[in-house]
Amino acid sequence: PGQKVCYGAFKRSCYKLAYFQDLSRRVGFQEARQACEIDGGALLSLESEAEQQLIENMLQNLTKSGSGISDGDFWIGLWRSGDGLATSSACPDLYQWADGSGSPFRNWYTDEPSCGSEACVVMYHQPTANPGLGGPYLYQWNDDRCNMKH
Repeated sequence: PGQKVCYGAFKRSCYKLAYFQDLSRRVGFQEARQACEIDGGALLSLESEAEQQLIENMLQNLTKSGSGISDGDFWIGLWRSGDGLATSSACPDLYQWADGSGSPFRNWYTDEPSCGSEACVVMYHQPTANPGLGGPYLYQWNDDRCNMKH
């Protein structure tokens, strides 16, 4: 299940948001990626600040819908394959989009990516968390372990 929204202004004109308040229904990165592919799509690749803003607005509208959305980050299609140079200063440059797009756009939260064993990326959605050094944990990106459930 999920909410499909279409717009004409972006290269990918349709987006599908899937949010599971039930923690047992949340999935790891590869499961999310496969679910998108089965649906004929791909995990989200963000190519510009305008597209980032569109997604933020969609998530805000989803939250306003009265569905009781609470903290829960969203997988996006950015990830780092292999462990080579994962702890070096080159690490941020090793992230790539799962759909093969070459967009250089990034929206990392302060001090991210932390690299190491965290190779898959989420868009923060933690409205009840106290703000950190980079402000609220809303919509910026964080690298996380790929087996985490989001």
